[in-house]
Amino acid sequence: MPESDLMYRPALELAELVRAGELTAGELAEVSLRQIDELDREINAFVQVDHDGALAAAREIAAGDTRPFAGVPVAIKDSRAVRGLRMTDGCPLMAEYVAPYDHNITRRLRDAGCVIVGKTTLPEYAILPTTEAKLFGPTRNPWDPTRTPGGSSGGSAAAVAAGMVPVAHGTDGGGSIRIPAACCGLVGLKPARGRISPAPELGDSALGIDGMLTRTVADTAAFLDVLAGYEPGDATWAPAPAEPFSEATKREPGSLRIGFTTLPPPPAAVVDEVCAAAVDRAAELLRSFGHEVVEFDPPWRRDDVGELFGVVFASHIASLIAYSGRVAGREPTPADMEPMSWAIYSMIANTGALDQLRANTLLQGFAREVVAALLPFDALLTPALAERPLPLGTLDTAAPDPMSTFTRSGLFTPFTPIVNATGQPAVALPLEQGADGLPLAVQLIGRPAEEGPLLALAAQLERAQPWALRRPGS
Repeated sequence: MPESDLMYRPALELAELVRAGELTAGELAEVSLRQIDELDREINAFVQVDHDGALAAAREIAAGDTRPFAGVPVAIKDSRAVRGLRMTDGCPLMAEYVAPYDHNITRRLRDAGCVIVGKTTLPEYAILPTTEAKLFGPTRNPWDPTRTPGGSSGGSAAAVAAGMVPVAHGTDGGGSIRIPAACCGLVGLKPARGRISPAPELGDSALGIDGMLTRTVADTAAFLDVLAGYEPGDATWAPAPAEPFSEATKREPGSLRIGFTTLPPPPAAVVDEVCAAAVDRAAELLRSFGHEVVEFDPPWRRDDVGELFGVVFASHIASLIAYSGRVAGREPTPADMEPMSWAIYSMIANTGALDQLRANTLLQGFAREVVAALLPFDALLTPALAERPLPLGTLDTAAPDPMSTFTRSGLFTPFTPIVNATGQPAVALPLEQGADGLPLAVQLIGRPAEEGPLLALAAQLERAQPWALRRPGS
């Protein structure tokens, strides 16, 4: 086996090889770093590569290490702190900021035995579902370098799909794990709200949550076991599962009632027939397992959904921009960021506090309606994306009307933000490879705080239609 193939192996398998002494953590780190050095010139997935730090950490890991991911190379999205490495959020104001602390995610990954090799790209302030920050230049999809790997965790997805690392970290505030997973042929789970702590910066997070981009459902479940749980000072948190998430993936899910739809939340969105047909085939596959699968018309076909979510999401972006100004020690100006970021910041600055609270309250009420409507189902099946991965340059943050780019981005990804609003877990699964050679994914939405049953269903689909061995160029 060529050594580069190691980065395509599941993380759990790699850790077992290290544990058994068949490979050293140092050898794995060296392979990952060589792959990055060779491939990232074209893909542009990394903001910073920590050769010395990764090799030093790997030397501390020996055969027999019982930690679940001992010696596994991993990359961290550049919106989370890794002590001693840059944390830019994709913006010029933080371009040279070096984090003096570890985020909760970083600490938990280190404690699980992971070796951090570097930080990955994202769009400025993690706004768009593509990854083309002016600060870094475009990140390319390994399946087709003329197309986006998705966003905002696009650098992480591209790094895994290209075989630079076996797994990578991401965040999801409107689909930012699921979108790049769908674009790059990976498994992307958005956990339930409160499942993973946003410590130390926040007490809780209404929309965003951390997670991992992986090749297999088993890896996704095992990483969720590592990352989930309360941190001192959390204001809210999800109830602990009855059993480890990894155990749920090892058995059949039973006979379920599953709804499916290809109707997007914003009525203006148009779903590509290729994406809709993938849902129909997935529904038939689920029926073949013995599940009851019925077409469902969700109560989300409302013209105001995009506007409500947009105001709430934009408020989070504006707070990030304000934070970057604090890091820089001055008030942000239009020259400090891309025009779309400034337009969002200005919009929120000119929106009264009562209007922002009103939008948040209405969105919460709408989310309750959606959750209540889905209660008769164990899961809901939808397209992961409304379109195929976009050509680079489609979403222009410097367009004459930059907010039109923000609106256009939602038409590409109409099925993902709704789950951030409801707080339910959801997973993108690359069930197929399209006639265009690109991955073709569907999304499964689970019940509130029930990632275990959702992952069991995902694992059943994976056993029937495995995707982990697919790779760009194969």
